Amino acid sequence: QVHLVESGGGLVQAGGSLRLSCEASGSISSINIMGWYRQAPGNQRELVATISNGGNKNYAESVKGRFTISRDNAKNMVYLQMNSLKPDDTFVYYCNVRNWNGYRYLDYWGQGTQVTVSS
Repeated sequence: QVHLVESGGGLVQAGGSLRLSCEASGSISSINIMGWYRQAPGNQRELVATISNGGNKNYAESVKGRFTISRDNAKNMVYLQMNSLKPDDTFVYYCNVRNWNGYRYLDYWGQGTQVTVSS
């Protein structure tokens, strides 16, 4: 079982920056992918960025060049630096760990942190 806690969301003006943090605890495999997803109420959760245990990164096209994902394996933390924020970035952001349990990947989710970008 994995428990995730996000922090760092808030209200920011367009063009500003925020840094999201997520701390993972529990039975975290050395083989895992950590990431950030975002969701508006009633909508599908969408990928923002992921980073593997080996450091391979993947970004949604809408955030490339603006957001940077990173992780600290010793601390079991993942971060999302968000620059040049737009009102279209207004979502609840969720931390995710895709955890290898020996025969399959299991997904774990944080509680979400609100990011609101004003015009």
